[in-house]
Amino acid sequence: MSTTPAPLALAPLELAGAFGWDGFRLEYTEYGKGDEVVVLTHGVLMTRRLHRELARRLAREGFRVITLDLLGHGGSDRPTESWRYSMTDSARQVVALLDHLDIDKAVVGGTSLGANVSLEVAVLAPERVSGLLIEMPVLDNAVFAGLLAFPPLLFAGRFAPATVRAVARLAALVPHGNQWVDVVTDTMRQEPAAMAAVLHGLFFGRIAPPRRLRQEIEMPALIIGHARDPIHPFGDADTLAADLPEAQFVKASSPVELRFRPERITELIITFLRERFDAAETSVAEGA
Repeated sequence: MSTTPAPLALAPLELAGAFGWDGFRLEYTEYGKGDEVVVLTHGVLMTRRLHRELARRLAREGFRVITLDLLGHGGSDRPTESWRYSMTDSARQVVALLDHLDIDKAVVGGTSLGANVSLEVAVLAPERVSGLLIEMPVLDNAVFAGLLAFPPLLFAGRFAPATVRAVARLAALVPHGNQWVDVVTDTMRQEPAAMAAVLHGLFFGRIAPPRRLRQEIEMPALIIGHARDPIHPFGDADTLAADLPEAQFVKASSPVELRFRPERITELIITFLRERFDAAETSVAEGA
C-alpha cells in the first residue's frame, strides 16, 4: 500500500507593490493571479492587512485579489492636510489602482470606510465595476455613534499628539505573527497629525453617495450587515440593500463573524463572485 502523502495545496502568489496618485505613494498587495479580479479596501485607520485572510482564501479559489492601503493608512503616504481626504478621492485611488495594473473591470468591495468607498467607485466609474462587496456600510443611522466614537481620536490627534505617539510606540513592541493582533497593532500605530486629518476630512465631508445616486447603481451587490454593531447599524445595511436595484443581503451574527468564524459568509462571497464572473464571460461571448 502506498504511503505517499497527498500533495500540499500551494499558497497563492502574494506580491506587494506601490504606485503614484496625485503626487503620493500608495501601497497594495496582490494575491493570486488571473482575470477574475477583486479589489478590497479597509476600515478607517486600519490597513490592507484587515483583508489578508479573506484575500488568501479567495486566491485559493482562483481569484486575483488586490488589497489597497488608501491614502493616510498603512504603508501609503500620510499627508497632514485634511482637505486631501474624502470618500470621492478615495474612490479615485481605487480607479487609479485599476489603471496602474491595466485592469479593465473588477468586483470592488470593502469594510466600513472601504464599503462607502466602493459605493463611490460605482458612482464614479460604473464601467470599471462588475460587482460590489459591501460590509458594514455607514449611512444615516451611524452618524450618532460616529459622533461619539471618532471626535476623541480627532481631539487626541490635534491636541494630545504625545498620547498618540506613545500608543504607537507600545504597539510597535508587540510581536507580529498573529493576524488579528497585527490588525489591532496596525490600527494603533498612527501619526497624530495625519490621523486627525484623515478623520476630519472623511467624516466632515460626504459620507456616502446620496440615495438618489445609490438607486442608480445597477451592478449586482452583496451587502453584509451586522447585528449588535452600533458603529455600523444593521439599519444602514438594510437601507442600502433596499436602495440598490440588484442587491443581495446577508445578515452576519456579529461584527466578527467574517473574521473568526468566516466559513459561512466566505462561501456566500465565493458564490457571488463566481456568479458575477460567469455572467461577465457570458456577456462577452454573446457580444462576440
